[in-house]
Amino acid sequence: MIDLSRISSVGEALDDATIMYKSATALIEIDRNREKERISYRDLRADAQRVTALLCASAPVGFPAAREQEEAPFRVAILMSNQAKWLVTATGAFWAGATIVPLDYKLTAPEQVALLRHCRPAVLVTEYSTWRKLDLSDFNNLRVLVTEAPEGESLSGPAGIAVERWEQTAQRAFASVARRRSDIASIVYSSGTGGTPKGCQLTHGNYLAQAEVLASMYPMEEGERYFSILPTNHAIDFMCGFIVPFIMGANVVHQRTLRPQYIVDTMKRYEITHMALVPLILKALKERIQEKLDELPSWQRSMVDGLTRVNELATKREPRHELSRRLLKPIHDGFGGHLKLMFCGGAFVDRDAAEFFYRLGLPVVIGYGLTEAGTVLTVNDLKPFRGDTVGKPVRGTEVQLRNSNPEGVGEVWVRGPTVMAGYLHEPELTADAIQDGWLKTGDLGTLDASGHLKLCGRSKNMIVTEGGKNVYPEDIEAAFDGVKNVEEICAYASSYIWPTGKMTGESLVLVVRPKDGGRVDDASSTVGLGLTDAVIAELRARNRRLTDYKRVAGIIAWSREFPRTASMKVKRDPLKAELAAHEKVAIWKELPQ
Repeated sequence: MIDLSRISSVGEALDDATIMYKSATALIEIDRNREKERISYRDLRADAQRVTALLCASAPVGFPAAREQEEAPFRVAILMSNQAKWLVTATGAFWAGATIVPLDYKLTAPEQVALLRHCRPAVLVTEYSTWRKLDLSDFNNLRVLVTEAPEGESLSGPAGIAVERWEQTAQRAFASVARRRSDIASIVYSSGTGGTPKGCQLTHGNYLAQAEVLASMYPMEEGERYFSILPTNHAIDFMCGFIVPFIMGANVVHQRTLRPQYIVDTMKRYEITHMALVPLILKALKERIQEKLDELPSWQRSMVDGLTRVNELATKREPRHELSRRLLKPIHDGFGGHLKLMFCGGAFVDRDAAEFFYRLGLPVVIGYGLTEAGTVLTVNDLKPFRGDTVGKPVRGTEVQLRNSNPEGVGEVWVRGPTVMAGYLHEPELTADAIQDGWLKTGDLGTLDASGHLKLCGRSKNMIVTEGGKNVYPEDIEAAFDGVKNVEEICAYASSYIWPTGKMTGESLVLVVRPKDGGRVDDASSTVGLGLTDAVIAELRARNRRLTDYKRVAGIIAWSREFPRTASMKVKRDPLKAELAAHEKVAIWKELPQ
């Protein structure tokens, strides 16, 4: 592993990696069942140097001689799906001394343009299919590098836009630009598809501190393989599927088509050892395994249950990969037979799902982080595994609970080397978010005697009962998880959507999207009851099982998909805005008791 303590920038770490591991495989890209590309660290170095030379031609006057990078910002926006070219481009951009701006390729074209307008990059690197959808007519002095454009296709753009092929040969020599730990490495948008864009400015020091911690806690051996499923613009995959594997000489595998059958085939063919997932995917995997186990004859199921209990006892203190693979070989073979760890975060991780996989010898590393503060602030070290918390603060990070209530629930504030430098162009937002070096996360949690953090919800979307009980809607959602013929569920404090100006008489509402869109009372609307009698009965039964002060008072049937982030977390504020556009009395339906 590269010694990061002597490294000044992400680019320098990647430079060392491409030299140290030059003969090893760095990247493998697969399209369906076909291996599309295999790149060694030596080839990665050569291709990234070509990109660096292309990008340096676009560096602004005064860069990088200006004392502060903001005096002459050189930003390179990357708008691509998950693929090898993403990592090659980012490596080349870091060597050019640029600040990279990873953008979510799943956003709509207008949303992407809005973020480009906010960060104003010198260069945009994007795919041909995406480029065709972008309206950049009001941009000036923007250079666009387009990947995989058809031969002979014209790439001319609006006035003021220079469009070129990413694959072209550079017309100037490669020249690496040194950066400092305090310089901005990337601008990552935590929100901004509606309302005020929040571009989190993360420094090279932020990333190096995070990489050093993760690499020491979860080391990868040279040649091990990380399966990149999440978009690389997401904080988890950027760290776990790019920086950390590269500094250890591991191999990153990209699968262009993320259908289940292709994912399983790739895991087997390439003997995947590590991967990162969001809770939604983890839950889907659990359900798939559970269905297969339920189909077994009773004697086989009893045998599996017995071996699972043996494995659970043997791994109580820490994982024992080889033993687990021998005890539960058929299940492990379904994941390729070599999987060691699954990192999971980006949203609340279901405890039952995490514990389910650990019992099978497939450890889930539960972490808690923010775009504003790196991949993980707290994480489970698996010694021993605990599925009921998001772990303890990582080395160098402090966690405090502010304004705690009598039950010990307080707002989570954090301080450490991964906290961002601030929001781009938003000094007031920055001053509100970071006070005396402490970042206000907006999350609520408790700390137990061993220092483990347990999240309870968000500080604003909550209710306080007349009996003085605090209720967090995110906790309520778990009670309605898995209702048949329901696609999505999201809980809110009613007063969070429709403010009353009072602190009494608060109640919870459950927003429900039936499978296949369901039916609604008014065919021209997105709202209405729209739920079958069976679904209503199940919701009612589950509601009754809740403690009385936690029960949902009303439901709303919603036919549109819930807006989600790249990590599949529900965007609560945009969904709330859609709901708030309607009169409460027009869409609220009392949940029958």
